[in-house]
Amino acid sequence: MTPSATQALAILRDGSQFQWYVIPLLSFVFYVYTVEVQRRDWSLVLAGLAFWGMDWFNEIWNALVLHFTGYAPVWGAPGKTAFLILAGLNIEIMFMFAVSGVIWCKMLLPRKDDRILGIPNRWFIACAGSAFCVVVEYLLNSVGALTWDYPWWGRSAPWLIFLFGYLTFFVVAFWVFDMSRRASQLKVVGALWAFDALCLAVFAGWLRWI
Repeated sequence: MTPSATQALAILRDGSQFQWYVIPLLSFVFYVYTVEVQRRDWSLVLAGLAFWGMDWFNEIWNALVLHFTGYAPVWGAPGKTAFLILAGLNIEIMFMFAVSGVIWCKMLLPRKDDRILGIPNRWFIACAGSAFCVVVEYLLNSVGALTWDYPWWGRSAPWLIFLFGYLTFFVVAFWVFDMSRRASQLKVVGALWAFDALCLAVFAGWLRWI
């Protein structure tokens, strides 16, 4: 097992790591969603939840990679944190992804057929957002806050991080945002979160693999 993976497991879900700044971060997440609920912008709320749910899906399979390889997760977050939830997910990252979908959906043009530089605006913003997130990951990795232990995931292969680390988040969130029927939005978001919850219950709660 890599030193970074060992370091992450040493503080995994360790309550003694708690810091009080978690509370204002939680309040910020509540504020973001409360504003949109007050505006009755349900498409934005559900798109935000879809983005967040996709991150949980990624973090679960990433933690399973550590379990099955006994070597390392694809990405890890072993550094300072108020609470490490999974091998590559700390509470600070979780709160960031909780609001990211809402933020990026606010950048969408009113009509999905409108274009930016000749590209449909949904795809333009999805690609631009994913590229931005890859740059942020590079910066986090450079200071040791985010670790990469596999040669096929990192600076030598940014397209994998772009495609599977982020682009899927944007595609699903924008897809949900543009759905014409509320029932369809609820089904997709509900199914995504139900799957995440089931995986956490089984792999973290029952089997204790992650």
